[in-house]
Amino acid sequence: MLGFQHIEYLLALAAVPLMILLYFVVVNWKKRTIKKIGDPVLVNELIKNYSPQKFAIKFILITVAFTCCGFALANLRQPSGSEKITRNGIDVMIALDVSKSMLAQDVKPSRLDRAKQLLSKLVDKLTNDRIGIVVFAGRAYMQMPLTADHSAAKMYIGSCSPDMVQTQGTVIGDALKSCYTSFSSREKKYKSVVLISDGEDHDEEAGKIAAQMADEGVTINTVGVGSPEGSVIMDPLTNELKKDKDGNTVISKLNENELKKIAENGNGIYQLLSNTDNVVAKLDEQFNTMDQRTVTEDSLVSYQSFFEWFLAAALALLVADMFFSEKKKEEQFKTSMAINKPFALVIFFICCSACSFAQQENKLIKKGNDAYDKSDYVTATDAYKKVTDKNATNATAQYNLGNALYKSSKSDDAIQAYDNAIESAATQADKAQAYYNKGVVLQNNKKIPECIGAYKNALKLNPSDQDARLNLQKALFQQKQQQKQQQQQQKDK
Repeated sequence: MLGFQHIEYLLALAAVPLMILLYFVVVNWKKRTIKKIGDPVLVNELIKNYSPQKFAIKFILITVAFTCCGFALANLRQPSGSEKITRNGIDVMIALDVSKSMLAQDVKPSRLDRAKQLLSKLVDKLTNDRIGIVVFAGRAYMQMPLTADHSAAKMYIGSCSPDMVQTQGTVIGDALKSCYTSFSSREKKYKSVVLISDGEDHDEEAGKIAAQMADEGVTINTVGVGSPEGSVIMDPLTNELKKDKDGNTVISKLNENELKKIAENGNGIYQLLSNTDNVVAKLDEQFNTMDQRTVTEDSLVSYQSFFEWFLAAALALLVADMFFSEKKKEEQFKTSMAINKPFALVIFFICCSACSFAQQENKLIKKGNDAYDKSDYVTATDAYKKVTDKNATNATAQYNLGNALYKSSKSDDAIQAYDNAIESAATQADKAQAYYNKGVVLQNNKKIPECIGAYKNALKLNPSDQDARLNLQKALFQQKQQQKQQQQQQKDK
């Protein structure tokens, strides 16, 4: 569907009615002046080389040329399809344990934080692979289906917490089933699962399910987080140690035997998360030994721009105006041409400069995207800022800047960039995505009421966004927990 990239430049067309009004004012002024001069016969003799019709034609040429320049600046474009990307890789499903036992701090800063650090580095290694995420505790939930969007995967990983699953426990079997349903049933290879857990709450079915998945060509690798000696669990809501029903302090211990058995049945490897880089290197090495398929898939939408046609039309009209005189004599024609030529060239060069800057913006955004894909968020931020500093209404640059700032741990600046993207976005889909990312940043910063508002706005613009709906439910649950905690604190006082 046709659309304008910079719709704000169409405001320049508001000058067209003013130009038409000015034309009629000039025409009426000329008529009044002729009447004031004196003898009509003498006046007609003096202006016999002047042609009102040609004057009107010249006005029309200039007005249409100006209109074409406005359309050129706004850059009319249409999607020309998606960019085809060919990759050789596998499908990797990540099953992350988010039960409260993962809050134990026998591994600093906590088991869950170390697991998220591991996954962030692992995602950077899986450049050609599709990634999906399942979170589990007492139940398993599909957090993100298989996708080649690694930036989204890292954002989802960063937002994982025990609040995502209300039912406590460790149902590894259900998590493996959820991973299996994400894979294509037509293929018997190219599929792997990375299970990260402390293995607490023994799941007898997990080993059997792992063996069944291995028969279907799925390789299951497990990573144990924690220590066999175990550690106490601090409840983040009450800041008290977790106790069992008898009032005894709970000690959460790593169940390595369970995780080793799952890896063995799944034809994979088990590793203890002690050194993050070593674990990532071994997993990457294990993935490289698997058969990889060549997949061609759609990526970013590319556009066909039509601003060149409008510029060409404007130039042709201005050139025609240069060779078209409102006077009849040749010498007067030359005078008219000399006067109009600088004006035409000025307009033409202004339009060329503006469109050249638009192309420069696209180059800087692409440079930022390349740096972002390489996790060079500083370079990406600099590239996006060069665009936004000169054109604060570039919604794409503002949105990408927000993502880069968030990855650089500059949450407040990221939120501001998302707000700018929301104001400048041309489509509801773009606004909804900016609201969603803003909500994720706010939720990670524990600003629950604000993130609830952002998710609600995203759903108003895009009611089919299941990710926003799920995160809104989690945020509402977090808000309810905070309110309960505040009420309990008031009672204690």
